[in-house]
Amino acid sequence: MERGRLADRAYWHVRNGILSGDLPPGTVLAESELAHVIGGSRTPVRQALGRLLQEGLTEVGPRRQSIVRGFTPDHREEMQLLREALEGVAVRRACEVIELGEVDRLRLLIIQQRRVAAAGLNDQFLELDEQFHLSIAEGARLPILHAFLGQLRGFVRVATLGAIRPPRVLDEVVNEHERIVDAIEAHDPERALRTLVDHLARSDYTPSDVSP
Repeated sequence: MERGRLADRAYWHVRNGILSGDLPPGTVLAESELAHVIGGSRTPVRQALGRLLQEGLTEVGPRRQSIVRGFTPDHREEMQLLREALEGVAVRRACEVIELGEVDRLRLLIIQQRRVAAAGLNDQFLELDEQFHLSIAEGARLPILHAFLGQLRGFVRVATLGAIRPPRVLDEVVNEHERIVDAIEAHDPERALRTLVDHLARSDYTPSDVSP
């Protein structure tokens, strides 16, 4: 049981470090150093790194060590295609089955997004943005799709590390989110899908961009 807890601790320590940028792409993940950090042996660390390898956030380096994975422009293009396909399924189904309380949660997330957008808090906005898109999949009653999107969002976070968007751009993202929710609440799958696709098309950015 203790080994399982240590493996979980190691997993979340490394995963959070990757998604926050504290462990940037190319970082070597030394088992001995991580074991010291979590206060355990190398075995639970090895288990955690194996889990991250399966998720695609790490890869095996030339010396067989685990390293944080980087993403190329081709990878980002593939992510965009996958997001459009998977999130398109989610919004269409959400139009059919989402409950009013879940729509209210989406609107609450939008209110929170407006506040952090006005303050230019990019990191907090990114967290809320992720919650927003994953909450649509939850409301669509698609748990397997939700898991896929959670993994894909991890890739997106790493691929866009360092991107800073000014408040005016963040505010436009919130407006787009609001239009998506309006369409979902109106049970209009065609409008919801069209709005989502337009939104994702403007979300294709690299760390040097400021577009949403």
